[in-house]
Amino acid sequence: MGSRKQPHAVCVPFPAQGHINPMMQLAKLLHSRGFYITFVNTEFNHRRLLQSKGPEFLKGCADFQFESIPDGLPPSDRDATQDPPTLCIAMRDNCLDPFRVLLKKLNNNNNNSIASRQVPGVTCVVSDGAMNFAMKAAEEAGIPEVQFWTASACGFMGYLHYPQLVQRGIFPFKDESFQSDGSLDTTIDWIPGMRNIRLKDMPSFIRTTDPNDILFNYLSEEVQNCLKASAIIFNTFDTLEHQVLQAIASKFHNTYNNV
Repeated sequence: MGSRKQPHAVCVPFPAQGHINPMMQLAKLLHSRGFYITFVNTEFNHRRLLQSKGPEFLKGCADFQFESIPDGLPPSDRDATQDPPTLCIAMRDNCLDPFRVLLKKLNNNNNNSIASRQVPGVTCVVSDGAMNFAMKAAEEAGIPEVQFWTASACGFMGYLHYPQLVQRGIFPFKDESFQSDGSLDTTIDWIPGMRNIRLKDMPSFIRTTDPNDILFNYLSEEVQNCLKASAIIFNTFDTLEHQVLQAIASKFHNTYNNV
């Protein structure tokens, strides 16, 4: 281990627990297959990790290291959950340059602590499907990039068809009456692989009257960017979401299930 020929995956989760946990599971799976792992949290979540596990948690992990990048947000209570809309804007606007610097540092081994551990050059970046900046930085550095969609394949397909909701005049809702007038029970029969679903079965960020809703627009854009990756890993099982996985594969062939 530690050889320059050892594959090295840089794993970049979206900075929320429901994304970090499945990315950690995938990182451990890759590590068990011989990968060197660099797990990249935001500085905010890295501090929370140390607070929860203690500083000794980061010691003695052979071929598995943690790095962090700033999110550009003001300091906040480290026991509080960060505001999701604000966090999405921060990921989009503040994280590309720090991640570029980190990739360069990992590849050049120009940091003494890293060099002393004989870290192999980065061979791939595995980033959360909601972290497009990591894909961009990897492309610039000529490093293969894989997207990891931590939610369901049905959720992915729902987000993928957000633009259709706009084009069909469904989103945004005209007023707040949609919450009680039965609008959410409207059947959707035009999304491949997803039969017998209703508007209320779609990812819930559609439930707004604001056409500029940050979460709706951010996820709509990020999921489209996923299709530009060399491959997408889904956090699901084929037997669980067979039809929708087939529908996704018809649009994007390099898909894998994280089993």
